[in-house]
Amino acid sequence: MPQLILPLIPEGTTTIGDLVSVHRSEKRWTYFLGLHPIYSHNADDKLLFRLTTAQLIDSGACRYRDIVETFGVSKSAVDRSLRKYRTGGPAAFFNKNPGKRKATVLTPPVLEKAQSWLDNGFSRKDAAEELGILPDTFRKAINDGRLQERQTVESGRQGSDKSSRSARDAAAAEGIGTACTRVVDRTLASTGRLDGAQARFEPCLDVPNGGVLCALPALLANGLLEGVEPLLGKIKGYYTVFQILLLLAFMALCRIKAVERLEGISPGELGNLLGLDRSPGVRCLREKMDALSAGNAAEIWAAHLSRRWMEADPEAAGTLYIDGHVRVYHGSLTKPPRRYVSRQRLCLRGTTDYWINDAVGQPFFMVEKPVDPGLLKTLEQDVVPRLLKDVPNQPAEAALAGNPHLCRFVLVFDREGYSPAFFGKMWRDHRIACITYRKHPGDDWPVEWFSEQTATTPGGETVVMKLAEMGSLVGTGKDALWVREIRKLTDSGHQTSLISTAYGLLHDRIAVRMFSRWCQENFFRYMRQHFEIDLLCEYGVIEFPDAEQVVNPSWRELDRSRNQLQNRIRYRRARFAEMTMHPEDETDAGKHGKWLKKKSELLEEIENFEHELSTIKGKIKETKKHISWGELADKDKFHRLLPGRKRLMDTIRMAAYRSETAMAGLLIGPSVNMSDARGLLQDLFTTDADILPDVETNLLRVRVHNASTPAANRALSALFDELNKAEVEYPGTNLRLVYELVNKQSFSRAGVTLSSQR
Repeated sequence: MPQLILPLIPEGTTTIGDLVSVHRSEKRWTYFLGLHPIYSHNADDKLLFRLTTAQLIDSGACRYRDIVETFGVSKSAVDRSLRKYRTGGPAAFFNKNPGKRKATVLTPPVLEKAQSWLDNGFSRKDAAEELGILPDTFRKAINDGRLQERQTVESGRQGSDKSSRSARDAAAAEGIGTACTRVVDRTLASTGRLDGAQARFEPCLDVPNGGVLCALPALLANGLLEGVEPLLGKIKGYYTVFQILLLLAFMALCRIKAVERLEGISPGELGNLLGLDRSPGVRCLREKMDALSAGNAAEIWAAHLSRRWMEADPEAAGTLYIDGHVRVYHGSLTKPPRRYVSRQRLCLRGTTDYWINDAVGQPFFMVEKPVDPGLLKTLEQDVVPRLLKDVPNQPAEAALAGNPHLCRFVLVFDREGYSPAFFGKMWRDHRIACITYRKHPGDDWPVEWFSEQTATTPGGETVVMKLAEMGSLVGTGKDALWVREIRKLTDSGHQTSLISTAYGLLHDRIAVRMFSRWCQENFFRYMRQHFEIDLLCEYGVIEFPDAEQVVNPSWRELDRSRNQLQNRIRYRRARFAEMTMHPEDETDAGKHGKWLKKKSELLEEIENFEHELSTIKGKIKETKKHISWGELADKDKFHRLLPGRKRLMDTIRMAAYRSETAMAGLLIGPSVNMSDARGLLQDLFTTDADILPDVETNLLRVRVHNASTPAANRALSALFDELNKAEVEYPGTNLRLVYELVNKQSFSRAGVTLSSQR
């Protein structure tokens, strides 16, 4: 039985078949058999190229198909070279045929001009049209060696196209897998002798989703890869933790919302974005995500990024917006408690996530609550202790003592968090200010109290509002607290009331911060539509600790019955009062008798319901509202959805959203708002691009295909100028990223331009 030979090839070479490889530089091409060089010729020597490839095929070292796919030449050209070699040997490639008629059209001056066209990146067809000669005549001159077709990195035309890459990737499936062309590295990684593959780029044209590489500077600036190995740990195998995180971030920005959707995308093309032969498969990627989120690693990494984002923008971290979001669960593995979903106006089973964002909707962190204790409990037990440690630039104790109106930071939330007792506790214990809408604001204030105020929103927009302020006492007894009440008068005459314990802020700034809370709703809607934050990332459940406190199902049932009875009593009392105020005429004995009978029946029903309500209230007092999870009956027990991959993906989505927001900020101008900028970026991330490495100058050129309109091209050009100023290197390499649009005019050099007729 024949044995396979391990295909060892030198680093940086391209394989031709199983045993032969070629190293191509701008000046010289060298062919290897295994690790030994066997042929070499200048990069622009077409004759020696044809001779060498013919010898390789004739000796059996490679096949027709290998030469065609590797060098992108036609099969007919390879046939001619091989026929010439087998007929006349090597000398046939150098003997001049005296009987062959030379073309008289291509005189030396014309040849010189034609060569200048080719040197500046023009195709054969374009150059032939400019010179006014037939394309076939031009082709013959190239085949005869009178013209050299240069394909350099600088001209932007060198690189494999989609067809050749697709054929190469499909051919690799006959070996160890589709697009697995780096056989040696994969073999070493499988034996534990390679600690992750190195990013190595090859010239590639028209790479799908290549525009997403434009987001790499923003992702790195947001700390996506900063300190990940100590926090998430290393992973074994061919792929590194950096490559996995980059792939997941690119997927999020390209709106590839689920790992399973990678099955419909070419792995070789995704690999080109990572400097690899291919991206990991679905099963492999799941395993890597499980390894990165094992234990509490994803939570630790998320906390690290949160602190980093706050430290990068202390002013934004001074005002924090907290809002809950219900992730509805439609599976059958467990039955989580029902929560009211405001966007659907239904009570559905799911998990509540509390997001903490800044004033423009950029997220800092998220707290998952499978058993939801409510906003106030979550703030007190989970959010505030963390913010006290993480929020930067908090006033010192001496400053707080010297200024009784100074606060550490401000919390903004909706009416769910309305609690005078909570406001007082936050201010007395921590000097944390709260802003929220007021429940039951009472009578309207006189219109003359309101005056127009001009303020600037956190997003930079100038708004004019009619505001009025007055001190108000909220709460009763020991929970009574004096707060600032600010009302906004709308054009319709409605007065919106908010209260705040931010005693040191101007009232217009308090109003702007409260009325900017709409950014939270926009954030949730955008994240659901574009980043799929509600998507179930893995299937499975885990049990809660026995000490976990949950709502007692018996208490919940009694509470539901109490509410139903109270509604029934309220309705019947209203009917009884209406009948009392409008009695039937006593002169009509029949109608008056029916009226008395119906009224007595209502009174009897009210008394029965009140007696039943009294009994239920007594049972409620004797029943615990909360019990431990271990005390639940088996039929009432529910489980927690696996949090690992979801926590990892939420953190990556936050980094992707912040990166996209930062890039959108560079695009905003007089004619481009935030919505337009985001739409432009969404198109950019899914646009094809040429990836052209230049090892000699340590550059990695990303040439993005043009947008649909000139205005969009101008906006992208300005964006690329800003990105190029950052001088970011691709992670794991020394290649500096350079972004530009594919523009035919940019190939013109040395005074060579397209004619005005074209």
